[in-house]
Amino acid sequence: MIAGSTATLRPDRRGAIAALVVALLVVAILLAMHRRPICPCGTIHLWAGQVQSPENSQQLSDWYSFSHLIHGMLFYGAAHLLWRRGGLGRFISSRWVLACAVAIEGGWELLENSPIIIDRYRAVTVSYGYSGDSVLNSASDIACMVLGFLFAARVPARVTVAVALAFELFTLAMIRDNLTLNVLMLAWPIEAVRHWQAAA
Repeated sequence: MIAGSTATLRPDRRGAIAALVVALLVVAILLAMHRRPICPCGTIHLWAGQVQSPENSQQLSDWYSFSHLIHGMLFYGAAHLLWRRGGLGRFISSRWVLACAVAIEGGWELLENSPIIIDRYRAVTVSYGYSGDSVLNSASDIACMVLGFLFAARVPARVTVAVALAFELFTLAMIRDNLTLNVLMLAWPIEAVRHWQAAA
């Protein structure tokens, strides 16, 4: 998300394989945590468009997939700052940037599916019946992050920013939720916002 040359932050073959290995490791850990592999409904769909539904966070994609695309854009921006501006590239090859991003996203998926975060979602957000993601949905979330990262690596910073803002405004209009509100309500719940979201 910072202007300048971006080529060296794109993974080479080894970097891409490393990112895939990290993602597969996260999937294996989620399965070891006894997370459901797929939706309890027993079917797999490309899209689950109803937020307050048993299929939300269970299928390949849903409204929150937009947030994971933005994760990738943000991770690319952070990597650009750390590797290009902060000099981290002198110590860690930039071929591993995407693998690092997958590790961070995967770490969030593991945390998100732990009892402490599941209970937090139920207590302070409108996701009253949230029981965690299916492993399929978590893997798809990681894939969305990768797509967002690669998109940001290939377009000008202003385009990345515009697309991220468009996603935030679009999901806000459609479901009264987005990445910004999700973080806000998890970290510092505001009852008025919760009631406004529940009225959708």
